Amino acid sequence: MSQFRIAILGTVGVPGNYGGFETLAENLVDYNAAAADGPMISVYCSANAFPDQPEHHGSAQLRYIGLDANGPQSILYDALSLFDAVRRGDDRLLLLGVSGALVLPLVRLISRARIITNIDGIEWKRKKWKGLAKAILQASEWSAVRFSHQVIADNQAIADYVSETYDRVCEVIPYGGDHALAAEPDPAAAVGLPASYALALCRIEPENNVAMILEAFSSLNMPLVFVGNWEKSDYGRKLKARFTDHPTITIHDPVYEPRSLRAIRDGASIYIHGHSAGGTNPSLVEMMHFGIPVLAHGCTFNRYSTEGKARYFQSATELAEQLRSLDPADATQIGSNMREIAQRKYTWDQIGKTYFDLLDRA
Repeated sequence: MSQFRIAILGTVGVPGNYGGFETLAENLVDYNAAAADGPMISVYCSANAFPDQPEHHGSAQLRYIGLDANGPQSILYDALSLFDAVRRGDDRLLLLGVSGALVLPLVRLISRARIITNIDGIEWKRKKWKGLAKAILQASEWSAVRFSHQVIADNQAIADYVSETYDRVCEVIPYGGDHALAAEPDPAAAVGLPASYALALCRIEPENNVAMILEAFSSLNMPLVFVGNWEKSDYGRKLKARFTDHPTITIHDPVYEPRSLRAIRDGASIYIHGHSAGGTNPSLVEMMHFGIPVLAHGCTFNRYSTEGKARYFQSATELAEQLRSLDPADATQIGSNMREIAQRKYTWDQIGKTYFDLLDRA
């Protein structure tokens, strides 16, 4: 495989400090570095996110595009990255997300590079997208599935959707989560938190059912620490104002630094996962490695990720009832099941091998 030149596109860049795709890209770079005869690998980065713009990160060459990787500029960012990779003669184009996929028909016309696309979640179905933006995302998904040589889904439910909608077979490759245990905890990050608590951790968006979780805990005498980017939207600011003075709810600003995040996760006795969209959510598989009980929104994605062995809710009332009925023996068993699944399915060594095997076969 060493003769191939691989470009990773569609992320903010590495080192990753934004989301799941950035973590994936960084771990693929690390996996490649550990291989004695790994291929040449390049990662496209948003110049706006990396003022210093180093030329390399680990085993990867870094290439910069002067646009934002997310938001309205993401389509052009991905498109320019694709054309630049073609110009430089890369053999394998690993596109993470579908933002730039509308140009894939042209890429196919002008290049013999093999295109492997991770289509992420069913992005156009997310509640935040309306009108033209929703239509563009739906068209981008169609183009990605139609014109990629290989399509990756991170969850079996996504693969089933692609099969039913487009009659196309996907390779199912989830995310690793064991990196969450790698950092030594920083005790200072847990100062002021309860001795034991339920933890929720996500971007503060309606599809993550933030209000539902907060309403459930407002009726319970159980500490909740909820970590998120509350100031990013009116939705978050309103919820923060409503619940910030609740005696058992701690509204916590977002935490990205690995040692601080590890300390906050270590203190949790239960993990609450409200995501109802996407596929295999990185935050879920990361927390499964901590071996504590998971109560997750009952969507198909989460049930696949946890193999039906977590507890599930679809309303504030149901979540509160699940928490009240969770006895210590059940909690221990659920936590044990979560760790076993995580160690069997969601480690970066396994994920890296699967990705590079697929890139080789492509």
